Amino acid sequence: MLVVRAINASDLDALYGLASQVGTGMTTLKADMKMLGDRLAIACASFAETIPPEKRDYMFVMEDTDTGRLAGVCAIKGAVGLEEPFYNYRIGTLVHSSRELDVFTRMETLYLSNDLTGSTELCSLFLHPDYRSGNNGKLLSKSRFLFIAQFPHLFTEKLIAEMRGYQAPDGSSPFYEGLGRHFFKMDFHHVDDLTSLGKKSFIAELMPRQPMYVAYLPDEAQEVIGKVHLSTAPARRLLEQEGLHFEGYVDIFDAGPVLQARVSELRALRDSMPAVLDAEAAADSCEVVQAEPYLVSNTDLKNFRMIVTNANPHSGKIALDDAELHLLRSHNGDTVRTLSLNPRKHTHVSIVLP
Repeated sequence: MLVVRAINASDLDALYGLASQVGTGMTTLKADMKMLGDRLAIACASFAETIPPEKRDYMFVMEDTDTGRLAGVCAIKGAVGLEEPFYNYRIGTLVHSSRELDVFTRMETLYLSNDLTGSTELCSLFLHPDYRSGNNGKLLSKSRFLFIAQFPHLFTEKLIAEMRGYQAPDGSSPFYEGLGRHFFKMDFHHVDDLTSLGKKSFIAELMPRQPMYVAYLPDEAQEVIGKVHLSTAPARRLLEQEGLHFEGYVDIFDAGPVLQARVSELRALRDSMPAVLDAEAAADSCEVVQAEPYLVSNTDLKNFRMIVTNANPHSGKIALDDAELHLLRSHNGDTVRTLSLNPRKHTHVSIVLP
């Protein structure tokens, strides 16, 4: 069985194994033992609440309890850009016109920006290829939203997610080759590694502050602005289901889209509900309801755990079997938080009055 839980100090070796599978383009999850060890220490301190909320980095792992194997990882950073620069390109428009020549042109531009500094960030989502089936990807990605819904006071008003940008089959980035290489004079993978290690001062030192015209870039670079890596497309769809959307910010290296939302407008904030664990809840239900998968989490910050189940809440109660209770480290009588795995489609019902 699978459970998403707060990471702990004993997960370092398994986390390194997962990071080794990721490849390039995800700067927050590199196969570097020191970097991962430092980050894990911050994550443990975050769940223990021994560091301020804005410095926290909540990391979650998906564990296969039958084998003890880690199947995936994801994270929420409390706030970005407060201790090191956080850069993006903002896509803008410049208009040039001449009445005398009867010419009017609109030109897309890229502005180097720190606009998203201070935002809470969803990051480091990776599911091992062996587990990419069924509802596993949804469980891993959406666990973060249920955590935010349970503890909204720990996060900022704005939530963002940098998506990995498009890469060619050989692993190169058309956007970086068309723009970044001219300024950084180094390979894309080297820049990616430097950024993952927190060495970002070179961005401000080498990148031009003036807006850059998109039309001046090679066609291959223009075509991938705001386009995600092939393996990242499913993750983008899941985030958009939960309320995030693209507002014209992209990564400065690979031009992957930055999705964003107000925390208060997330589906999990709107639709998730507390429920009391009650073994008799299913029997007490007087309605015949078609079962649908639900996300259920405990409410323990330090030992947060979440599962997906076919048990449905009813009248503020939900019945879980013994195995599910064990996964959550919960007991009947405890309060949990619930959310339908899939957004409900709104249906319109016509009422005919006599």
